[in-house]
Amino acid sequence: MKKDPQYDLAIAKLAIKTHHFAFELGPDFFAQFDQSLIQDGHLHADVDLTKTELLLTLDFHITGTIRLICDRSLDEFDQPIDVQHQLLVRFGDREIELDDDVLQITPDTQVLPIAQHLFDYIGLAIPMKKLHPRFQNEPDENPEADAKLIFTTKASDDDDEESTDPRWDALRNLN
Repeated sequence: MKKDPQYDLAIAKLAIKTHHFAFELGPDFFAQFDQSLIQDGHLHADVDLTKTELLLTLDFHITGTIRLICDRSLDEFDQPIDVQHQLLVRFGDREIELDDDVLQITPDTQVLPIAQHLFDYIGLAIPMKKLHPRFQNEPDENPEADAKLIFTTKASDDDDEESTDPRWDALRNLN
């Protein structure tokens, strides 16, 4: 990933209150990342950063469209995106990612880069099955495919007496 300081938040000089940041994410933003998932898009990201003495809370709201390729027809189409996500950043003795939504940074950290977080949140909003809008209202070819029961561990009441192993019956009687 190429580092673009445009998506860095200078947190050291911020007062203890809520701050608002706005970013326009276009083709230049997606070109920073070595990936083939998203090549183009036009999104607007609002980031509300609430700073306290012990914690930074970043609330992301990303809206717009990204350009995807349909899995069925290989046609390009615009996929609407509307993402709301929260990232917590706490202060500690070293920089570490504690969880997907929790980071720890040192108190002397001057800048918090958020470009990777913006990209990850957009990537999580992409549907698993990328279908052009003209295919989205079509019924599935095999609607029972999702409804099939493949495995069950409970035997029916009728088969319970016939299929019981006598060794298990002996063990049950030990109590």
